[in-house]
Parts: sequence; C-alpha cells; structure tokens
Amino acid sequence: MNDMIAKAAIDRRIAEIISPVIEDMGYEVVRVRLMTGKESTLQIMAQKPDGTIEVDDCAQISTAVSAVMDVEDPILDAYTLEVSSPGIDRPLTRLKDFDQWQGFEAKIETEELIDGRRRFKGQLAGIDGDDVLIEIEEGTIGLKFDWLSDAKLVLTDDLIRDVLKGRKDAGQIDESQFDEVQTIIDSDENVAPLKTGKSKKRPSANKENT
Repeated sequence: MNDMIAKAAIDRRIAEIISPVIEDMGYEVVRVRLMTGKESTLQIMAQKPDGTIEVDDCAQISTAVSAVMDVEDPILDAYTLEVSSPGIDRPLTRLKDFDQWQGFEAKIETEELIDGRRRFKGQLAGIDGDDVLIEIEEGTIGLKFDWLSDAKLVLTDDLIRDVLKGRKDAGQIDESQFDEVQTIIDSDENVAPLKTGKSKKRPSANKENT
C-alpha cells in the first residue's frame, strides 16, 4: 500500500482491509486517514475510475466498509466513518494522479531535502517513469514518486472551471448551475464559487460507528 494513500501504520492496516472491498465494487481508494482527537474520524476518499463519485456511491461504500470493519475491528475506540470524493483541490496520492492532472498547479512535499528544500509549487508536467515532473521557477524538475510525503492540487480558477466543465459534460450538474458559477469565476470576485457550495466538494456519506 502506497504511503501517500495511507501514511500511518493504522491507516495502512485499515487500507489493507477496505481496499479489496471498495475495488470489488468498482471504485478506487484515493486516501485513508484515521484522525484522532476528542472524537475519532475515519476518512476515506474514493472515486470511480473516471474520477467521479456520487452521494449514492459514497453511501454504498460506507455500508460495505462498515460491514467489513465490524468483522475485522482494527479500531478500538468509537469513531465516525466519513466517505467522500477527493474534492476539487484533491490530494495526489498515486503516480497516475500526477499524469492525469498535468497542466494544473500543485504543491508537493518530499520526505528529505532535495537541493536544500522539501516544498515545491508549480505546474505539473506529467510523469517520466517513476518521476513526477513539475515546472518551478528554476525550470522543470523530476522528483521520484517514492520521495514524496504529500501532494495536492492548488485551488485555482482554471482548476475549478475544468472540473465544473467535466461534471457538466457528464450530466452531474445542470446548465444553469454551471453557467452561474462560471460567470462568477470569470468575474473579479473569484472567491465566490467556494461560498456557493456548488464547486468545492460533493456531499459526503457519513456513518456513525460504535
């Protein structure tokens, strides 16, 4: 299991349990995180192979995951299960993500210092073997995928516009909704789309576990 998908030992253990179930249903696991504190939350990000996911899909995954987690019982304390889409400014956890989102801005962090730095921000330029290519001020550089500790897309107008267009073409949002948000993006008030709740993230399917 890739450490970008599941970082901590407990995350990797959970991912080993739930990934076969989710994949058998025709979905992909993007990220698994058990966030502990006063209340614990198991966050699972998933998607279809085409990158989409609907509320009903999240609910089906939640039901299936709950069943297998009840049997395996890897989490001792009570927790909330949250199944959701990766969102627009999504985490990049698999090598193919960097190829799929080529041309968009991203932030990447590495485990160790690379030429004196761990953080890189720039436009994704695809992949070359197991290297992630990113255009920074100094030019295009390659970072070994195994070097990465964290990566995510930067929320930009171009990214929002592209994702909304994809959802519109797939029939997931209606014409009037798309046109309204598109108009706001193209205006000077480019923070407005996040306040509408139409483009930030699809609703999650949550299930309480005890």
